[in-house]
Amino acid sequence: MNDPTALSDMTFCPELSFEEKVIRVLNFQLKENPVYRTFYETLIGQKQPPEDILEIPLLPIRAFSVRKIVAGTLDTKSTPVIFKSSGTSGSRRSTHVVADPALYERSVVKEFYRHFPSDQYTLISALPGYRDNPNSSLVHMIRHLIQQDPLSRMIHQFDPEVLQGIEKIAAAGKKWILFGAAFGLLDLIEQGLPEFSTPPEIIETGGMKTYRREISKGDLRNRLSEAFQISSKYVHSEYGMCELLSQMYAIGSEWFGAPPWVQVTIRNPDNPMELCEPGTEGKIGIIDLANIYSCPFILTDDRGVMREDGKFRVLGRWNQDDLRGCNFLIDRD
Repeated sequence: MNDPTALSDMTFCPELSFEEKVIRVLNFQLKENPVYRTFYETLIGQKQPPEDILEIPLLPIRAFSVRKIVAGTLDTKSTPVIFKSSGTSGSRRSTHVVADPALYERSVVKEFYRHFPSDQYTLISALPGYRDNPNSSLVHMIRHLIQQDPLSRMIHQFDPEVLQGIEKIAAAGKKWILFGAAFGLLDLIEQGLPEFSTPPEIIETGGMKTYRREISKGDLRNRLSEAFQISSKYVHSEYGMCELLSQMYAIGSEWFGAPPWVQVTIRNPDNPMELCEPGTEGKIGIIDLANIYSCPFILTDDRGVMREDGKFRVLGRWNQDDLRGCNFLIDRD
């Protein structure tokens, strides 16, 4: 199954097991993705897929900042979209060629509405610092979700027009979600919050290092809960990045779950082929089947820990930059 349309449809197909999908996508990657094929063969020295999908090598995420990661030919798909990372701290920006934007948007909608059904929720987004980035995957995601609901919008502040919009949401019998990066949400609080006819649920999407100070995830959740006068069970988190086309949500806690087409593991940073036991910190590894046309097999630079039930926490970034496993990309760049 190497036909592009068939592969896209397969991502969300309930008739196939996750393992079956992974092996088919891996075969496609080894045939059509020269960067991943070189990495795979350099690391494990074989061309046939392993019997256990947990033995599939995960490409270090920094590869997106030094190589063009594309599987297949773009002329068989829709016009590609280019996502770029924010490039903070003077680092090279990751570039993600999204050959099938419709697949990305299906992934966005399916997972968001799984937790926040469209007939029950309306989205209000505060993303200062992101709005003017034409290559932001986060902005693309939010704009697509806003297009699904005429009551949804992006905001700068809680002005009278926004408050009237919140009244309309309540009149429609729906709840509203305030979605924003940490610094944007804190800015709204510092501007002074009005009295709301109905309180929001909140989704924060990181950005813990604000332009004034750093704040922990726990402190942020407490601050949002107190300022908006809501229980912490209504403060949620989103985990996503430029290099991944799927998002994960932590509902009312700091523990994230993955959609059915994504597998998350915690890897030994000294040997990423080795899984960490539950409760042991390591690097977050992800298989994201929405990444068919770039690379689904990703080793992030994020530190995490997993529970026995498969949910995971994000604990920040690794302090040391370990280029092991990506040297062949840099040497040939």
